[in-house]
Formats: sequence, C-alpha cells, structure tokens
Amino acid sequence: MNILIIQGPNLNLIGVKSAKLGKRITLDKINKGIRRFIREKGIEVKIHQTHSIDKAVTLLQRNRNWADGIILAPGVWSTYEAILGDTLELIGIPTVEVHNEDDNKDYVKNSILSSFCKKTIFAPPEEMFVKAIQALQ
Repeated sequence: MNILIIQGPNLNLIGVKSAKLGKRITLDKINKGIRRFIREKGIEVKIHQTHSIDKAVTLLQRNRNWADGIILAPGVWSTYEAILGDTLELIGIPTVEVHNEDDNKDYVKNSILSSFCKKTIFAPPEEMFVKAIQALQ
C-alpha cells in the first residue's frame, strides 16, 4: 500500500504549540513515529509538509497514480480551500482527514473537506497519523 501524507500549514510549528501545553512533540518525532509504525507492514509513505495550497494540489495530482490512500492534515485549509475537495473528488483516492484534538477552532469543527473523505479523525498529534493509516488499511 502506498500512502501520501500531506501536512498542512503550520504543522511544522507543532513543537511550539505542544511546549505551551507542557509536551515535547515535534513534527520530526511524529514523522519518525509514522515510519516506525509502517515498518515491515508493506506500506510505503511519502510525507510532505507545506503551507502552500498550490503545492498540496500539485502533490495530489502528481501522486494520483502512485497513492492507494491519502492522509490530509489540512488545518485552516479545511474551512476555505474548496479546491482540495474538488481535487480529492476528481482523483477518487480514499482519503482520511486528520486534526489535532487540541484544536477547538471553528475550522476544525466545520470542515468542508469531510464529505470528500472516508473518515475524519480527531486525535493527539502523535497518534492521528497512525490512526489514519489504520483507517486506510
């Protein structure tokens, strides 16, 4: 199984946010956890973090023939980036949307992308991608 993971805007700053909550979570630790989880499971991943919606759409389009599943951590894109939903619908690959459970912002609760996704997961950042991989299997 091939899984494309797109980590949206400001996820690279998860360490700053987690430090304010007394935790020590970084994007590097999250990505290492993903790679540790998939080891010896026959799963390949491509992980990309971007702040650019254009780059995210390009990643989806360029990987449409490679990916068997997509994990999308859209953050604020989940409120206003309808082009992501349109692209997900066009490429037709099973997608799981993930959000940090600590984010109680309206954009998390009112995602316009959920209807294009197989599942939406709210979990701690160190668990959300692993749960999404499990949902795609």
